[in-house]
Amino acid sequence: MVHRVEAEIGGKKLTLETGRLARLADGAVLVTYGDSVVLVTAVAAKEAKKDIDFLPLTVDYQERAYAGGRIPGGFFKREGRLSEKETLTSRLIDRPMRPLFPDHWYFETQIIASVLSSDPSASTEILGIVGASTAVTISDIPFDGPIGAIRVGRIDGKFVAMPSLEEIEKSDMNIVIAGTAEAVMMVESEIKELPEEVVLDAVQFGHQALQTVIALQKELQAKVGKEKRPAVTIEQDQALARQLKEQLSGPIREAILIPSKADRRERLDHLLQRKIEEINTPEQGGAPDVKNRTKEIKALFHDMERQEVREMILNKGIRADGRGPTDIRQITCEVGFLPRTHGSALFTRGETQALAVITLGTSDDEQRIDSLEGESKKTFMLHYNFPPFSVGETRPMRGPGRREIGHGALAERSLKQVIPSREAFPYTLRIVSDILESNGSSSMATVCGGTLALMDAGVPITRPVAGIAMGLIMEGTRFQVLSDILGLEDHLGDMDFKVTGTTQGITAFQLDIKIGGLNTEIMKRALEQAKQGRLFILDKMMQALAAPRPELSAYAPRIVTMKVKPDKVREVIGPGGKVIRGIIEKTGVKIDIDDYGVIHIASVDEEAAKKAIEMINMIVEEVEIGRVYVGKVTRIMDFGAIVELRRGVDGLVHISQLAHHRVKNVSDEVKEGDEVTVKVLEVDKQGKIRLSRKETLPAPAAEAHQDKE
Repeated sequence: MVHRVEAEIGGKKLTLETGRLARLADGAVLVTYGDSVVLVTAVAAKEAKKDIDFLPLTVDYQERAYAGGRIPGGFFKREGRLSEKETLTSRLIDRPMRPLFPDHWYFETQIIASVLSSDPSASTEILGIVGASTAVTISDIPFDGPIGAIRVGRIDGKFVAMPSLEEIEKSDMNIVIAGTAEAVMMVESEIKELPEEVVLDAVQFGHQALQTVIALQKELQAKVGKEKRPAVTIEQDQALARQLKEQLSGPIREAILIPSKADRRERLDHLLQRKIEEINTPEQGGAPDVKNRTKEIKALFHDMERQEVREMILNKGIRADGRGPTDIRQITCEVGFLPRTHGSALFTRGETQALAVITLGTSDDEQRIDSLEGESKKTFMLHYNFPPFSVGETRPMRGPGRREIGHGALAERSLKQVIPSREAFPYTLRIVSDILESNGSSSMATVCGGTLALMDAGVPITRPVAGIAMGLIMEGTRFQVLSDILGLEDHLGDMDFKVTGTTQGITAFQLDIKIGGLNTEIMKRALEQAKQGRLFILDKMMQALAAPRPELSAYAPRIVTMKVKPDKVREVIGPGGKVIRGIIEKTGVKIDIDDYGVIHIASVDEEAAKKAIEMINMIVEEVEIGRVYVGKVTRIMDFGAIVELRRGVDGLVHISQLAHHRVKNVSDEVKEGDEVTVKVLEVDKQGKIRLSRKETLPAPAAEAHQDKE
């Protein structure tokens, strides 16, 4: 039986339907908004995975090309691996869902969101989140939801729920918010340097707007919801827990205060391993079949470590490396780090280090994107790499994973707001951030390093951007917001809140909550604390390089922009591109020309660029009356000669204008192929040009003598 619920959001009808498609899944929902349709399914294995201690959840968002009336590009003409947008949307769905599954849920769980129809005015990413929550909510999978999701824009100072792509272009913010009825769970945003107060108001507006979505899911659950499987509970051995607490609380507390990540981890691992060996080894003369309790000991040890870190912060305001809640680790910035690149910077904050390198390219280097919305181009790209040695580990190198794509996208959005327009700076920009050390928010180090690299390259950004990662420790009503969190605080804490911006305002922020949600009071305090940290980091960066360098690197291409009349574009290109190819071959430059007459000439050699400009000017310049030109005779006729002044432009030298004396035959004076000097006498209304050779020749001696008399 088909069940359907619907409500109006942002001027369009949102419909949730179940019972017609994918009926063998544990939960399946068809989400429709405008003409966008997304099918989301949820399935959980019937038996738990053995020997794991994490939630085995996978989320895949996939766009079918037919949804946008398109056939996939490439040789095979079918969908392949997930695109960058699909990967980012998969993460967007995963992040607010993951914390709401019960502890010890070790049943492999898979959520698949498939875009079946795409309407440019209705975002399918939001439908993926809503569908995932609904599918799990109506299934038998235990879940502390549902969650709602909404996109928020702001046009002319007014917040807009679920803006279309066209409205997003006009908006000064693009924020995706997901949350439960009580609190915000996840925020992903792109903002045009707006103050903290406006951003907080937008989040509150979005949280209020998504209540309708949550109510809709509850209505559908009341109709078709299955009975939930019992949540898995694991009983602790209280005697073993007391034993470990008595013996290890002090040593764990001392180890946590070791500033170095590697030394701290080594000490903790040593304590754990020694205790495992001690408990698993039979006493002298004891029974040989002692139970292996390694898994229990590891779980209890991790709980103790977590509790010690959290209690130390809440009770004493002391963090794992000895800092206070608002303290920022030592920062060093080095610019011009690499000699032959177009721009580079090494940004180090504590034990997190990012090497950011920028390359300036031409329009040939633009990234071409084929998506459901159509083809588009990107002229600014940021790629983030996280090699295993950055955390002292080994693993196969198999290209960027979801985390690397997500971190790179956040840093790209953060810097995008200060990148000059294509008209002001006609370059394609690519930043690569290689993380060399990681102990807390390498994505924010990427933002800082990327800013310095841009300025080192001479890119005229509007203002420097810095980023900071905030954390949260919360127990009951007690909480502490932490600035510039360590990897340990991220792992054992309750929040990962990344904020980037300039001195003027926020350019992006990303929020993930590991507990039941985040209230307004805590978010306000986190934003205020993040602002102070961001300004501190910006000051350190400005000490290294206060503004973009006035000149580009000697190794970067110089792009010169010139404008010609649109009706001259065809002349510059020539038949079959012959003319423009000839200029490129003779000068070695790159030339990009559009239908509106804007020409970009790129070359590392400045003289070559000047030569190309001269050649183009010769093609497009208007013929001036009274000016002398050197042209080529292209045709001989009885009444005169046709002379080509430049490609595609010629004029007539009448027989009477060939010489001072009377000319009987044109061929007596000039022949086809001759180069002659001529003067422009007239350009009539039809554009016909009348030339004179006689006017450029010396006057006859007799006439010259008469002139003197």
